[in-house]
Amino acid sequence: MKKLIPFAILIVLIASCKSYTPSQTIDHGDENALVENDTVSISSDETDYEIIIIEPGFRGWLETIARPRGFHSQRYLEDRNIFLVQSWNQRNLQPHVFDPNLYVFRIDYDSRTDYGYEVNYLLYNYFLYFQLKYKQQLTSIIPRI
Repeated sequence: MKKLIPFAILIVLIASCKSYTPSQTIDHGDENALVENDTVSISSDETDYEIIIIEPGFRGWLETIARPRGFHSQRYLEDRNIFLVQSWNQRNLQPHVFDPNLYVFRIDYDSRTDYGYEVNYLLYNYFLYFQLKYKQQLTSIIPRI
């Protein structure tokens, strides 16, 4: 019997968006289409960058378990995200070694770009959620809340 692994999608889009627009429903003709509660989409008013995370359970985890906004500084989040993105992208490039169903997309994150607090906060917390949920350790730093 094949082991089914939930499909996780993490997309970091660089777009010219200046406002938050929640997705009402995502429907690609699939009966298991994701709904609003499975999608987190934030675009920062200070920057032109947006992060969209489609992962069942992430929104609830973010609202109930994750550290609140402001707990970590933007610099702390950026420093962690640099290493986490590097590890993620290395795993994405090695589908024969790491499960390609977990590391579906490459993350385009430039350490020299200021993405703003909200984008860094969501990305960092997605990495925590991902590591805890799928029992992965992206770096030598043990994920904890």
